Amino acid sequence: MTMQAQIEKAFDKKEGYTTEDYKLFEDFRDLLDKGKIRAAEKIDGRWGVNLWVKKGILLGFRLGVTTQLEWSEQKKFYDKDTYPEKRFGLENEVRIVPGGSSVRSGAYIGKNVTIMPPSYANVGAYVDDGSMLDSHSLVGSCAQIGKRVHISAGVMIGGVLEPIGNNPVIVEDDVFIGGNCGVYEGVIISERAVLAAGVILTSSTRVFDATKEEYLPQIKGESLIIPPEAVIVPGSRTLEKFPEISLYTPVIVKYRDSKTDTSVTLEDWLR
Repeated sequence: MTMQAQIEKAFDKKEGYTTEDYKLFEDFRDLLDKGKIRAAEKIDGRWGVNLWVKKGILLGFRLGVTTQLEWSEQKKFYDKDTYPEKRFGLENEVRIVPGGSSVRSGAYIGKNVTIMPPSYANVGAYVDDGSMLDSHSLVGSCAQIGKRVHISAGVMIGGVLEPIGNNPVIVEDDVFIGGNCGVYEGVIISERAVLAAGVILTSSTRVFDATKEEYLPQIKGESLIIPPEAVIVPGSRTLEKFPEISLYTPVIVKYRDSKTDTSVTLEDWLR
């Protein structure tokens, strides 16, 4: 029986778990840790949820018992014993600067990732090679972060564990996210896009593309997709019936060019 079939069978049990179920979960969590399985993947050009992986993550919460655990060998915390803090060694090639950052087990952190304090990556998160999590940043449960992504200080990347069939937030390769941005509710940021400081995106946010003089399409039940290389800044629009009221509306002011590339170039030597 495949691991997928075993996880789905254990998930459906809801009670009466055995030592074999706990061992199954530990093997499952190890694969998450190593990035061998993912909560969401891009297949044939389209992102989709791996439902069985999300079920496995939820199974861990069901199996877990709240207990006292050690945090960074200094402080105690209380969480499910199935999700201790992820530990790193030099062989992981990850830089974690001291000051209060933490990564939950079941999150994948790629090579040459830099984590500035305090930052947090939750279970099921996937942070690919060469990315940076700056201070006070969050990568929520099951969020998928690509290669060479810069997540600036104060950025919140929302995660979606439940409802189980919903996409998490997905940030593709070479994206730059400015300070104090927030990306939530399964929004997909396509490769090489740039979010200026303070941009907030949710599944229902209306985004105006000034280069095309139209709003990005919104399809009920589907993720808001930010186009590749889009450069987005905060903006507003007035209500037709109430012109004294403005609504927040992010604006695509252009698509990446050489000037943009220069302003967001990441320094390899920092990594």
